[in-house]
Amino acid sequence: MLLAGFFASGQSAIVREGNSQAEKFDDNWRFARFGLQPEGTRLEEPAGIEAFDYADNSWQPLTLPHDWAIAGPFRIELSGKTGKLPWKGIGWYRKDFTLPLTDTDKRIFLDFDGAMAYAKIWVNGQYVGTWPYGYSSFRMDITPYIHAGKKNVVAVRLDTENWDSRWYPGAGIYRHVWLVKTNAVHVSHWGTYITTADTTGGNANVSLKVNVANNGNASTKAFVQTAIYESADGKKIGKKIATGSNLPLQLNANDSMDVASSILIRQPQRWTLEHPHLYIAQTIVTDDKGTRDVFNTVFGIRKIEFTAHNGFLLNGKRVEFKGVCLHHDMGSIGAAINNTALRRQLTILKSMGCNAIRTSHNPPAPELLALADEMGFLVWDEAFDVWLHKKLKNDYNKLFNEWHERDLQALVHRDRNHPSVVIWSVGNEVMDQRDTAMTKMLADIVKKEDPTRPVSNAYNDPDGGRESGAATALGLMGVNYFFGRQAEWDKDPRYQDMPTIGSETSSCVSSRGEYFFHNQKFNNWQVSSYDNAWPGWGCSPDTQFRILHKNPRLLGEFVWTGFDYLGEPTPFNSDETNLLNFRTDTSKRKELQQALEELQKKNPPSRSSYFGILDLCGFPKDRFYSYQAQWRPEMPMAHLLPHWNWPERVDSIVPVQVYTSGDQAELFLNGKSQGIRKKRAGEDFRMVWDSVKYAPGVIHVVTYKNGKIWANDTIRTTGKAEKIMLKPETRSIKADGEDLCYITVQVSDAKGNMVPRSNPALTFQLEGPGEIVATDNGDATSLISFKSLTRPAYNGLAQVIVKAAKNASGQLKVKVSSADGIAGAAVVIPINH
Repeated sequence: MLLAGFFASGQSAIVREGNSQAEKFDDNWRFARFGLQPEGTRLEEPAGIEAFDYADNSWQPLTLPHDWAIAGPFRIELSGKTGKLPWKGIGWYRKDFTLPLTDTDKRIFLDFDGAMAYAKIWVNGQYVGTWPYGYSSFRMDITPYIHAGKKNVVAVRLDTENWDSRWYPGAGIYRHVWLVKTNAVHVSHWGTYITTADTTGGNANVSLKVNVANNGNASTKAFVQTAIYESADGKKIGKKIATGSNLPLQLNANDSMDVASSILIRQPQRWTLEHPHLYIAQTIVTDDKGTRDVFNTVFGIRKIEFTAHNGFLLNGKRVEFKGVCLHHDMGSIGAAINNTALRRQLTILKSMGCNAIRTSHNPPAPELLALADEMGFLVWDEAFDVWLHKKLKNDYNKLFNEWHERDLQALVHRDRNHPSVVIWSVGNEVMDQRDTAMTKMLADIVKKEDPTRPVSNAYNDPDGGRESGAATALGLMGVNYFFGRQAEWDKDPRYQDMPTIGSETSSCVSSRGEYFFHNQKFNNWQVSSYDNAWPGWGCSPDTQFRILHKNPRLLGEFVWTGFDYLGEPTPFNSDETNLLNFRTDTSKRKELQQALEELQKKNPPSRSSYFGILDLCGFPKDRFYSYQAQWRPEMPMAHLLPHWNWPERVDSIVPVQVYTSGDQAELFLNGKSQGIRKKRAGEDFRMVWDSVKYAPGVIHVVTYKNGKIWANDTIRTTGKAEKIMLKPETRSIKADGEDLCYITVQVSDAKGNMVPRSNPALTFQLEGPGEIVATDNGDATSLISFKSLTRPAYNGLAQVIVKAAKNASGQLKVKVSSADGIAGAAVVIPINH
């Protein structure tokens, strides 16, 4: 018999969604790398590594998640498109573990959130299975190979030598692994599916489908009951608000079946972007032996509608997508997932006004969706960058025929209960985007698993996708860049009622703190931060804002990209897949081909992108304030650029720009007005004074809105660099072995002003029970390892990331010094539990 509140009364928070007997399996692994080595040599892979008694004592001990390539070294001869990092190789991971004898009759699973790539798993020398797509989450049933009460050994082989990527993919078991225990009768992996619908009186009906498995050798009668609890963050279990019926089901041996139920919630709190309220559904399976399984599902109650003429509606209210595309690397810490780093990214984006994330171009880490649920982001959840026809020799085309259905099902089953997920995407700029049958086949797989959200595809040939009719299989048209014929397609009867969104927009490029004059855009492998550079397929943020203003049917945009990322350093990227953006324009293809050939001869040092609104450290570029002005129009803000340290340009023109949410501005140089500028609604998105003659001192702007003072900004000519200032982003750090503290290193004058164009050499030290995880400065051309304890600042800033040892106490003291006559600094970070 079910005891009401059984689970919630014994536990105040869930460890993980899914089967409740789950624990992180990240500690005490050993790692060795074979095949291609970091320095370019080769180490042959021995036979028999999977064996139970293979001698691995000399291997590197580590804790997952792990990216074996991020430490480098960067090598100038490696491809810029994958960050000049030595990510190709063959990696082996081994771990010993013991299960108690009480687990003898349990089902034992290993859940991998992601392993790059071609994962093969052995337990006690016996082959368990494989999952080649490095971005997919998957489960391995290791029950037949386990010996309870004895030592067990799991071995994992990964191969990135046979995987090709257009960006830095990372390498290794770069997401978490979980050990899951269940009884023979249990809820299947990702075995719940929740949908919600409004009823009369403001109530909501929660429909729940549960797949229950019986891995035993005898049929059994079981009961399934679900209770719903409030939850502030998707982890803590709050007040129970509803309980469903206790439903019987007869399960045959080695079989599974669905059981459906419906629960009415009276006057629920809706999941919105401003108040992302969450609930936890606890499903308990019992039989005549008692409770057999407890399964936790986090969900939100919200209604989504995609319309061609009224836009996207969330709970009946129109919401514009103010989104960014994100690759999955975490900058200097690489592809290894870290919740602190991810939360930091989303917090910064939220402050800019961003409300949506596109997971470019692959399934994300589960943590991204959990944070999006909690923090209030909409998510475009994307599956593939390639279908059957390749972009690179060994990309997903090698897997498509055998794996596309399993990978799509894994994505949808894992993510379909997240309220943040509002769009499924089956592809990005795929070579097959005119293939009607293939598009329909993939869309139908997704719609079968979840018909509640639209399926989209990101087209860089939107004309072809529409002309061929392939786009008719979709519920939402995703367009990358080419919006020129939008009005024409709006008249096509096949697409008059199809919503359209900018799935990838702008692609503006810039380097933080770099400013070039006389309309010069590029210099010394850097890009001007006047925000006047973009590739041939892209446009300025201003142009995209105008497109959205003139095409009110567009639901919004996903800017390429929110953060700089490792690899794809356009415009200094000689990757020939750039030609695919002009697949239907032969003249543009020819022009770009010639440019790429010339670029290859120069071997650019660039190792990370310039696309980001924020640099690789997460420091805002000027463009950040352009989006903030547009996406947070109610917030008084003004941002001046460039800096005001130009001793070589006295009496020469230094153009000044202002990004502001106001509609009028007056600029002053040393107290003298430089004139007033006004915005034209829907046309102007920055204010420009292009004839200001430089004189040291102070530039100041006063902005207005509706005739009233709105916001000010001031920039001063600084003194020389005299000291370092350290600014931790958090006041303390947890001793859980995962929490990170990001510290901004600022090169300052005597008054504490950041000194632009200052690049002194820095040395980093740490005292206390912890480690320096990474250092960086946001310079896309820096080939210094992220593990280095010395590096220069870049345009006045650098960054150091620290972590406390697990279960440590006390404090961390971070010191940064310089040999360039600049006073050093130290900061203390208390460790808490």
